[in-house]
Amino acid sequence: MKFVRRIYAIFHRNLLMKTMAIGVILALLACMCLIQLANVQLINGRDMAQAAAQSRTITVTLKARRGKILDTNGSILAQSVERYTIIGNPEEAQAFIPTTCTKQTGDNCHQIDGKPVGATGAAAVARLLAPVLGMDATELGAKLSGTGQYAVLKKDVTPAVKRKISKLNLGGIVYAELSNERLYSNGTLMGALLGGVNDEGEGVAGIEQMENKLLTGKDGYQVYQRGNSGVEIPGTMTESQDAVNGSDVTLTIDHDVQWYVEKVLKEGREKYQSAWGVAMVQDIETGDILALADSDEVQAGSDQAKLGVSRAVSETFEPGSIGKVFAMSGMLQLGLHQMTDKFTVPDSYTVNGQTYKDATTHGAEHWTLAGILEQSSNVGMVMAGDKMSNEQRYDFISKFGIGQNTGLGLPGESSGVLHPADEWDQRTRNTVLFGQGYTVNVMQITNAVAVIANKGVKKPQRIIKSVTDSEGHTQEKKAKGEATRVLDEQVASQMLNAMESAADHYSSFVKVDGYRMAAKSGTAEVAGSDGRLSSIISDYSAIIPADNPRYVITVVLKDPQGSFGGLTAGPLTAEIGEFLMQKYEIPASSPRTDAIAVDW
Repeated sequence: MKFVRRIYAIFHRNLLMKTMAIGVILALLACMCLIQLANVQLINGRDMAQAAAQSRTITVTLKARRGKILDTNGSILAQSVERYTIIGNPEEAQAFIPTTCTKQTGDNCHQIDGKPVGATGAAAVARLLAPVLGMDATELGAKLSGTGQYAVLKKDVTPAVKRKISKLNLGGIVYAELSNERLYSNGTLMGALLGGVNDEGEGVAGIEQMENKLLTGKDGYQVYQRGNSGVEIPGTMTESQDAVNGSDVTLTIDHDVQWYVEKVLKEGREKYQSAWGVAMVQDIETGDILALADSDEVQAGSDQAKLGVSRAVSETFEPGSIGKVFAMSGMLQLGLHQMTDKFTVPDSYTVNGQTYKDATTHGAEHWTLAGILEQSSNVGMVMAGDKMSNEQRYDFISKFGIGQNTGLGLPGESSGVLHPADEWDQRTRNTVLFGQGYTVNVMQITNAVAVIANKGVKKPQRIIKSVTDSEGHTQEKKAKGEATRVLDEQVASQMLNAMESAADHYSSFVKVDGYRMAAKSGTAEVAGSDGRLSSIISDYSAIIPADNPRYVITVVLKDPQGSFGGLTAGPLTAEIGEFLMQKYEIPASSPRTDAIAVDW
């Protein structure tokens, strides 16, 4: 019995000691917790709260919309529309467990066609998301199975799709970032001329590149706290800046005219089996470009449009006999000749060891200076230019804008080549009189012919009509450069008269019923792919109506069957002219009564 009591006393004493020890330890822990709680709440409370808020705070970029590109009448050629980039959070996706749909969960659950998802993690998210995005669930699952918290799932998603995603109850796992998609409403119309934008929305070619600064807006931002579901916590926005959309750029291009010119070029290229064609329409009074087209069918905004340049802008060529207009204008302006001066012109002529020939064989013809232009005689031009120095020849060709940048600012524009007079050899000094030995682009030659139509004044060209900022303020854009007088009005009038006779020369197949035209055709041998003079440039430039000049039309073809510009490019020019007269309801011409004699 004593033994039992002894054991009980020892056990009781030890239990009491252990209980006391545990009590002391618990008391110490309680004190430490109180101390830590005081530290958190009283000493470091503010820092902890700030750290928690900072972890939830995000800065969201508000994307500015790129400005529109419109034609002269307000038709949209290019615009940016609201789109979204769908983003996934792989870490959250892999931890995702679908919520079974019951009466208690209501709509805050996950199912596919009324059935359970049948998976967890990234696979479950992919199964829910795939039908809405129109993507393969396996592909989505792979993207969501990576590391990190950011994975692009799909770009350029419409607002309607974004709204469907919002109803999937995947907040914090899948969300949308606002972006813009660049749309071109007319397919290949002006494709290469409009160009395109890169993935960052920057213009990289064509007008998109030329006017990128104006078209590009300024992004805004919002700073706020986001909850676990990825949604903004109301009342937590601390800072914001609205996005400023880019300005709208209105061109001088008329959509209808551009469409018709491209149509005529395409059909003409097929008809004459030419390698390519370019064409342009210019308003004489304003210098506005109404159409600038080429036969290449390039989708606006495509990789081809973004990597290339419009042929109408970049292609240069010898103008051929259209160049006679510029050289003959100089002869008249310098007083070296009158349009009625008489010449006896053979079909072949040799001077300084160089022989020049006309396109056709003929006897000694009695032509006036006007007749030399009407008959497009190379020999006659060399004979008439006998007293014109090399410097004078160069001076007048360059005064028409040949070999000089147009000032339009179009990316990829080539200025052509007009070598200084002191670099000419004995042959080049004469070939420049009939449009060979230098090169031009279609904008230069069109504006040069417009000098004749505009009473001797060269006006700067314009392709940008106006700019409208994001607040709706519109500013008219002036053409770069000043108008300059190249010829006296009387000289320009005589040249216009002679060009009308040149147009009459082809009137049996190049005409617009009811309207007079002043024109000049051109045909030039140029280097082909073999490096020899094996290719042909055929062109035609017309002023219509001749009695009240409104438009200049130029068409250029490379290697057409039929060769001569008047037989190939000429009829296409007439088609465009007829369209212009009808579209703009131009009054019919009065009969011609003042033609300068072309022979004697």
